Amino acid sequence: MNRMPRNLKEEVVFTAIMAGLMVFVMTAYNVTLAQGFSNGLVMAILSGYPLGLFVAIILDLLVVGPIAKRLAFKYIINDYMRKRVVLIGITISVLMVLGMVTCMSLFGIAVEGELSGSHVLATYGHTWIFNLIVALPLQLIIVGPIARGVLGKMQRATANTESAAAMNEED
Repeated sequence: MNRMPRNLKEEVVFTAIMAGLMVFVMTAYNVTLAQGFSNGLVMAILSGYPLGLFVAIILDLLVVGPIAKRLAFKYIINDYMRKRVVLIGITISVLMVLGMVTCMSLFGIAVEGELSGSHVLATYGHTWIFNLIVALPLQLIIVGPIARGVLGKMQRATANTESAAAMNEED
C-alpha cells in the first residue's frame, strides 16, 4: 500500500497524528530539559502543548511540508528512489524534521522569551541540536511508523469500500 497521503482527508489525518505525537513528545522533552522533574511538570507540558500543536500544524501544512516535498522531488529523489516508496517517505521525513526543528526551536525560544541578548545564536544552536537528536529518531523509528500504519489502514478501508461499491454497481 502507498503509505503516503493521496488526498486532503488523508493529509489532514496524517498531519494530525504526526504533529500531535511529535509536538507532545518534543514539548515534554523541552519542558523537562528546562524545568527538570518538578511538581508542575505535567501541567507545564499540557499548557504548552496546544499552542505548539497549532503552530506546528500551520508550519507543516503551509510552509515546511510544501518546501520539503519540493526540495525532495526536485533535488534528491531520483529514478531509483521513485521505485521504492519507502525511500521517498524517509527522504521527506528527514527534510520535514530538519525544517520543523529549525522553525519549532525558534518558536520555543520565542515563547520562553530567550530571543534577546547576545547569547541568542548560542541558545538557538544549542536548542536546535538538542531537538534534532531527539526528533529525528523519534520521527523515523516511532511516530512515522505509527502515522503510516494508521494511514495504511485508512487507505485499505477506502480501497475495500470502493471495490465493494464497484461490485454493487456491476450487479
